[in-house]
Parts: sequence; structure tokens; C-alpha cells
Amino acid sequence: MASAAAKQAPKAASKASTGGAGASGASGGPPIMPLASPLMGKKKKPFLGMPAPLGYVPGLGRGATGFTTRSDIGPARDANDPVDDRHAPPGKRTVGDQMKKNQDDDDEDLNDTNYDEFNGYAGSLFSSGPYEKDDEEADAIYAALDKRMDERRKERRELREKEEIEKYRMERPKIQQQFSDLKRKLAEVSEEEWLSIPEVGDARNKRQRNPRYEKLTPVPDSFFSKHLQTGENHTTVDPLQGVSTHLGGLNTPYPGSMTPGLMTPGTGELDMRKIGQARNTLMDMRLSQVSDSVSGQTVVDPKGYLTDLNSMIPTHGGDISDIKKARLLLKSVRETNPHHPPAWIASARLEEVTGKLQVARNLIMKGTEMCPKSEDVWLEAARLQPGDTAKAVVAQAVRHLPQSVRIYIRAAELETDVRAKKRVLRKALENVSKSVRLWKTAVELEEPEDARIMLSRAVECCPTSVELWLALARLETYENARRVLNKARENIPTDRHIWITAAKLEEANGNTQMVDKIIDRAITSLRANGVEINREQWIQDAEECDKAGSVATCQAVIRAVIGIGIEEEDRKHTWMEDADSCVAHGALECARAIYAHALQVFPSKKSVWLRAAYFEKNHGTRESLEALLQRAVAHCPKAEVLWLMGAKSKWLAEDVPAARSILALAFQANPNSEEIWLAAVKLESENNEYERARRLLAKARSSAPTARVFMKSVKLEWVLGNIEAAQELCSEALKHYEDFPKLWMMRGQIEEQCENMDKAREAYNQGLKKCPHSVALWLLLSRLEERVGQLTRARAILEKARLKNPQSPELWLESVRLEFRAGLKNIANTLMAKALQECPNSGILWAEAVFLEARPQRKTKSVDALKKCEHDPHVLLAVAKLFWSERKITKAREWFLRTVKIEPDLGDAWALFYKFELQHGTEEQQEEVRKRCENAEPRHGELWCAESKHVLNWQKKTGEILAQVASKIKNTF
Repeated sequence: MASAAAKQAPKAASKASTGGAGASGASGGPPIMPLASPLMGKKKKPFLGMPAPLGYVPGLGRGATGFTTRSDIGPARDANDPVDDRHAPPGKRTVGDQMKKNQDDDDEDLNDTNYDEFNGYAGSLFSSGPYEKDDEEADAIYAALDKRMDERRKERRELREKEEIEKYRMERPKIQQQFSDLKRKLAEVSEEEWLSIPEVGDARNKRQRNPRYEKLTPVPDSFFSKHLQTGENHTTVDPLQGVSTHLGGLNTPYPGSMTPGLMTPGTGELDMRKIGQARNTLMDMRLSQVSDSVSGQTVVDPKGYLTDLNSMIPTHGGDISDIKKARLLLKSVRETNPHHPPAWIASARLEEVTGKLQVARNLIMKGTEMCPKSEDVWLEAARLQPGDTAKAVVAQAVRHLPQSVRIYIRAAELETDVRAKKRVLRKALENVSKSVRLWKTAVELEEPEDARIMLSRAVECCPTSVELWLALARLETYENARRVLNKARENIPTDRHIWITAAKLEEANGNTQMVDKIIDRAITSLRANGVEINREQWIQDAEECDKAGSVATCQAVIRAVIGIGIEEEDRKHTWMEDADSCVAHGALECARAIYAHALQVFPSKKSVWLRAAYFEKNHGTRESLEALLQRAVAHCPKAEVLWLMGAKSKWLAEDVPAARSILALAFQANPNSEEIWLAAVKLESENNEYERARRLLAKARSSAPTARVFMKSVKLEWVLGNIEAAQELCSEALKHYEDFPKLWMMRGQIEEQCENMDKAREAYNQGLKKCPHSVALWLLLSRLEERVGQLTRARAILEKARLKNPQSPELWLESVRLEFRAGLKNIANTLMAKALQECPNSGILWAEAVFLEARPQRKTKSVDALKKCEHDPHVLLAVAKLFWSERKITKAREWFLRTVKIEPDLGDAWALFYKFELQHGTEEQQEEVRKRCENAEPRHGELWCAESKHVLNWQKKTGEILAQVASKIKNTF
């Protein structure tokens, strides 16, 4: 294009010069001199012959721009023509698409409505230009300035927005907030007041209150007959309308007799009268079926009516064409192979399900003729035939199949008289004497004496049937039973049940010393006969013996097989699992035998003794537990927990001197044991022997000084009211054990009790310097500041605690509750969200989060909590409380039971469960919860520890603390 312009410029110049000359000549001016030739004496221009500079367009300065022609750019292209790029993406495949895209990119909205005095145009004026590095740096600087300016005004802006929202909420409160005080008062409304509230009147208008239902009027038959032929073309005269002529007044009435061809519709004549008569007949039949002939009232039994309908409808599950097809196929099978029994049986059953019972009987009888040796065909024929006919069929079957046990059993079932049944079975046994099933069926009908005689004959005929031998042994006397079992062992040397029955027989007759010998001989004999001893089967037999009351046999079996097939290093683990399995199946004697055997093999294993002791504690008697513990401490004198269990058992039985003697023996075996010292102190203090407890603690501090001993010393003086002595002991203890947080806690709590808040604060602060990772100390200090009204300081303390102890759910929970107690629910919800991000698997946080939500959202939150912490007791407890709040009593009880089963040490769960049963349970349920709680002896839980560790409740038992905690629980959820 530039070259074309360059070519055209000299031509334009020459034309202009010639035109100019002519003009001047015409005007009469002086003639213009021709241009000087370059050959004349002037100097040559320096730029002539040199390449044009970059971007130079000839003639552009004086306005002589170049132009383009169609030959330069090619032919015109339609907007729908494809572009040269055959692989262009969608939206760019035609010329029109690309032109539209370029137009959209270039166009900028510079309308006045898009202009703002401060911000300028809404879009960027230079969006079409290149975005360079300088632009990026400038944007970053401006963004930083905007952020800085925003931060300067942020606090004031948020405060202003908060005030505006509060002002708006005060002026226009939600309906929920307007009625919140009235909702709370609903809890005080009694049932009588609630029932006495008058019903709300219907405020709708009369038309809405009394809607006019659509009226349905039966259409007369004449309407149908009139409109039957509306769509047909005919030329006959309508006899109902008469003959109309053009002459006025001549309207021929309906004639008495009518020509047969006068009314000939295309679809035939519709006799409405006959349809009405048929309908009336059907109604009369239905009414006569369901009417009572005496009173005339309708007595329809819906169940009987439906049953009657079912009996009339064939229950084949297919349509008529399928039945016909099946009939043809079965007929083909019968004709092709008439001696095939299943074809006859299937044909009979097809007819039976379609309701043609007689056809089915005829078919199956034909089948018995064609297949007289088929047991199944005869049994099917007996099933389809009625009573007496069935007996005749069975008699005929016996003649053809005299050895069929099933036919004899069927014959006995058809008899209604017991003597007739016996007669049939005895006849059967004459023909089939080797059938165990026939013998068992016959024996069940006999009296014990006759049954014994029959069994003695049965074992001769069927010497390999264990059941018959064992049944005979049960009916015989002791001596005869021994002989019977010996014969059984000779005939069946590979069955273990005979040996176990022999052992049970000896035990039942008092020969317990023979039981072990019999079981040992059984193992030896079975091995000699090539029988593999299956340990699991023998343990199951032992459990059955336990349930049957044969304790000695069960223990002998356990002793004989417990070690079979187990590696030496797996014995302890496997035996403990076996014992737990037996306990789960209710076989306690088996479990006791397993523990006894394990203790013989591992007499010095403390864990086995402990498992056995806990088993006796839960399932045995106090005497058995104490006997076991005496043996345990003899074998494991260094096991402090066994000594303590023995002493506690004596103490619970109110045998304090025996408990003291056990602890004295424990002192000898473990002279400086902290646990035994503290157990002795607890024994004396619980029995009001305070001086002896003090002396014991003083002795312990001198001989076995530990932080716990000092703590118990302080606690004893504190609960007895000797505050000064407690403070002195605490100061002395902190000199030796300044990194023991419980001492600092006790010191602060004693000062709080004395109303010395500054000293208490100082004690907590000092303790936190020594023990910065003690969460309980941080909580106590925060609550102290909150109690004295320093909310900001309490908040700051908790934030500092979270920095020192990251991912601590207890600190997050206290922060949330602090804001909630201060009335800042929005901040509490925000903190809870942060807490769940930092501690996503914390059960106490999820449990609190459920009840922070509004009532409609609680169920959803509880589902989320269960997904995150499926087996956490706090979450399970929250779900139970949720069901309780919704008055779903059964579900709430299930979840409470699940909670205390998973974590019986959580006192809060027991207290809430007890409170729940006090409101919704019976006295038996309340007593059961209380007893289970006393057995569990819970030690943990926020509400529980607040009461159990209070100085005024130090001597209260578990049941008293349970009632006290339950009484302080309010149903605020």
C-alpha cells in the first residue's frame, strides 16, 4: 500500500503542475518558469536514493494518503465464510465471528451513564492497550495504598456498621426475638392452662370457610342415546324428534310403530335399558353376598372379603397366554417322555395354581400310573388328594415302593390317631429297619419305658447312630447307661459326643474324679483312631456343658484342649481372647477354667492375674475375688494394684481391720510405694481416723516424699478446715515440687475460698511461669478474672494460653463459652468455627457446637459431628441430649446407653442419664442407672468433677454425688 502511494505521488504532482500552468495562463498572469533540472548546477539532496525511514508514508504530511483497491486485498468475503485456520476453536471459525470479536474488544463504553466524577469510567479506558511491567508495578502500589487507607478506617467503619445493625435490630426486631420472652414462659404453662386456651377462630371469609364442592349429577341414558350418532352421516329421520317440514306447525309426533330400517346407525343399536338391568343385577348379587340375613344390615369383613377374592383369583403370577404356553410345553414333555416324573409334577402344580384342582389330581394320578417307582410323584399325589383318598394313594405307593422312608413318614402324618401312627411306623420298621429317621419318629411317640425297649432294638439295627445311643443312655439307669456308652464307643470309636456324655454321666452321679480321666482317654482314643482334635468344636461343647450345668465336665474339656494347636508365644494372647469369647457367650465357668489354666502356666504374669481379678469382680462373688487376690499377691508381691484391690474388697465389705492388715503386708512387700501409702491414708480418712491419716502422711513425707503425697497432705488439711496448715504444707511442697501444677491450683483455690483474689491471681501467675503447659491453670486464672469482672483480661489470658498450647480443645471451648456468657454470640460462633478448624476431631468442641446452633440446624450439625467423631462420648452425649430436647424418649435412652457403654468413666453422661430417667423413666430404670454408675465409679467429666472434687463433698459416695450433679442440671438445651 505504501509503494502504491509512492507511485501515485509523482503523477499527482505532475498533474497539479500542468493544471496550475493552464490556470495561470488563463488568468493572464506571468508565465511560470519550468522546474530546474537536476543536471543544473544545484547540489543534490542528501536523502534522495536512500531507503525511506521506518513508518514513512509519502505524501502523508500534505494529506495525499494512499488508497487501496479490491485487487490489493482480494475478493469480498461473506460473514459466514470459514477462516483460513481450519482448526480454529468454536466461536472463531467464521469471518463474522472474528469481526464481532474484534469489534467487542475495541468498543469501550464511554457513555455518560458509565462515568463517575471520582472513579472516572467504570471500565478501563486503556484496556485495549498492552499491559506492561510498569502498569503492573503501578497497580500494586495503588492496591497497597488502598489497603493501607482501608485499614486506617477499618475499625471505625466496623464499629459504625455494628452500631447501625444494632440500631436497625432495635427498631425492627425479628419476630423470633419479639416472642422469645413469651416462648421462655411457655415452659411454666401447665397442662390444664394449655388445654384451657380457646381455639383460634377461622378468620377466612365465608366463601373460603364453606367451599362449594363440585356437584356431580348422574347423566340420563337418553343423553347417551341422543349423542351416540353425532359423528355419523345418515339420511334417516330421527324418530325421537319427529318429522319436521317446511310447513309451520306440522310436527309429526313419535309414531307407535316404526319401520325396521328407519334407525340404522353404523355401529349397531345400543340398548341402554338392558345395560341398566345388568348393572342392577350385579348390584343385587353383591349386596346379597355381604348382607346379614337376620338384621338386614351390611356386615362386610374386609379381611375375609379380600381373602375370598384371593381364593378366586389364580395366584400364578402370569397372564393367560403364559399359562396356555406352559400347558402346551408340559403336554409336549409328557407325550415325548411319559416316564419322566418332574413333567407330571409340574403339570399338576400348574393346574393347581390356576385353580383347576380336579384337573391337577387327574394328571398326577395318571403320572402315578406312568411312573409307579417315583417317590416324588406318589408324595405329590398324596398331597393333592383329600384325606381318605390320600391314605388310599399312600397305601398304593407302599405296595409299589415298600422301602421308601418318606412315604411311610407321610402315611404316619396322615393318621390322626396316635395308635394308628404307631401301627404305621411299626409296619414301616418291619420293612425298613435300618432307617434312623423312622426309629426316631417312632420313639418320640412312645412312653419312656416303651421308648427304652425300642431304642435298645434301634441301636442293634442302627449301631452307627450316635443320637440313638445317647438317647438310650439317657433313659437307662446309671449302670446300664455306662454299659450302653461303652458299647457305643466300641461301635463308633470316632465320635467325641459319646465320651463327653460319659463324662457328664459320671459328674451327674458324683464321680467327678472320673471326669478328667474320661476326657483324657477320649483325646487319646480319638487321636489313635485318626480323628483330628478341633479345638473350637471342643470349646463349643464345653460351653454347652456349662449351660447344661455340667461344670466339672466343662472345666475338664477346657483343660484338655486349651493348649492344642497353639504356638508357645501365642498362648497368653489366644487364651485371653478365648476367655473373653466365653464371657460374651455366657459360659462363665469356661472362662474361669481358662483363667485358672493360664494362671498355672503364667503364675508371675501380673496382667493375667489382673484380668482374672476383674473377671471375678464382675461375675464372681466377693469370696472368690478375695481368694484369687490372695493367690495373686503371693505370686506377684510387687504388683501394687493387686494389693489395693484386695484391701478395697475388704473395705467395701466393712472389714477395716482386714484391709489394714492387707495394706500392712503390702508395705512389707513394697516399702516405699506411693500408691500403698495413699491407699492407707484414704482408708483411715474414710473411716474418720483423721489423726492416723495425718501420721501416715507425715511418715510418707519423710520416707517416700513425692508430689502426690504432699498434695494429699494439703488436701486432707484443707477438707478438714485447717486452712493455715494447708497453706503451710502447700508452701513447703512448692519448694520441692514447683513444677507440679496441682499444688499451684490448690494454693490459688484456697486463696479464692478465703476471698483473697489478688493472692489467688498471684499464685496462678507464678504457677503458669513454672508450668506454662498446664491447661487447668490457665482456665482457673481466666475464670478468676471473669468472676471479678475483668472480661478483657480473661480474653487476653485465654489467647495467650492458646499461643502457648496450640490445638488445645479445652482452651478453645473456654474461649467460646466466655464470649457466650458475655452475650457476644456472633463472636462465640466465629471462635467456634476457628476452633473446629484447628481441632477438627475434638469431641467436646463438636458437642458444644451442636447447641450453639439454632434449633432447626442442630440435627444437621450433629450429623457432621458424628461423621468427624463417631465414637467420641461427648458427641454421643450431645446427640442423646438433642433427642431428649425433641422429646424422642426411646432414641434418647438408646444414645445415653451407648454413651455410658463406650465411656463408663464419664460422670457427666451418668448424671445426665440419671436426670433423664428421673423425668421420663420408671423407678426400676432409675435404680438400674444408679447401680451401674456406682459399679463404674466415674472420675471424669466437667460437671462431675465440679461436685466430686469440692471440699464439702470429699466424703460422699458415688450415688450421692450422682444425685447431687443431676439435681443441678437444668434442661436449658
